[in-house]
Amino acid sequence: MAVSTPSRTGELPALPAQPELLLRAFAYWMAQYRRTWRGTSISTVLEPLGFLAAMGLGLGVLVDRGTGSATLSGVDYLEFIAPGLLAATAMQTASFESTYPVMGAVRWNKQYHGMLATPLRVVDVLAGHLLFVAFRLAVATSVFLAVMVLFGAVRSPWGALTVPVGVLTGLAYAPAIFAFAAPLQDNSGFAMLFRFGIMPMFLFSGTFFPIDQLPDWLEPVAWVVPLWHGVDLCRDLALGTPSLLGALGHLGYLALWTAGGFLAARRSFTRALVT
Repeated sequence: MAVSTPSRTGELPALPAQPELLLRAFAYWMAQYRRTWRGTSISTVLEPLGFLAAMGLGLGVLVDRGTGSATLSGVDYLEFIAPGLLAATAMQTASFESTYPVMGAVRWNKQYHGMLATPLRVVDVLAGHLLFVAFRLAVATSVFLAVMVLFGAVRSPWGALTVPVGVLTGLAYAPAIFAFAAPLQDNSGFAMLFRFGIMPMFLFSGTFFPIDQLPDWLEPVAWVVPLWHGVDLCRDLALGTPSLLGALGHLGYLALWTAGGFLAARRSFTRALVT
């Protein structure tokens, strides 16, 4: 019987990540995070406080005094914007964790190369790093949800599920950005990504206003963007108005982006690290 022969990095085609191996890669990123968490914790707490205070309470008071309440189906602007900002924060956190850290691990500090000198394979290195990104997303969205509760922006116990939905929203972006970042020779591509990708999605995916207020030609574009699905589902959960079919549709779409991105990232990592 023919036996597949591993490459010099131990990579076997079409094999999934092994839990005991990907956890070793995850442990590296966690060990690194234990030395830097204090710096990130400040922004993790201050970001939701600043967003909700400025946009939800400051701007929100003006919106609620005008026609905003009618436009938002009777929902206060704070309650409307807070779940959307949670999902948008997940997207931004995923993008930050998937750009410079990935490029640095390939080009500058070469952590990936060090891992591949061990029994870890490319798929284990990739999955372990993505697991760490999921951990960072869970922390960021949990803190954001706590601040939402503090501001009175959660109407329903279903709001607790905004945390896993936020994690999935971030993971809909992270693997694809991993695939983009791994082969880059310099960081100029990141400016393009944030300027023409992340920022427009942040502004026009239903976070700050319903997408039915967009021009008719632009509204279908918003439906395609993963962030809109995360925003819409988080908002329904926080307001206590989720529907089973709608939730399954959003979750399925986000999962599809996550799986497709993982396949693209695995191919990109293999080319950047093996060939």
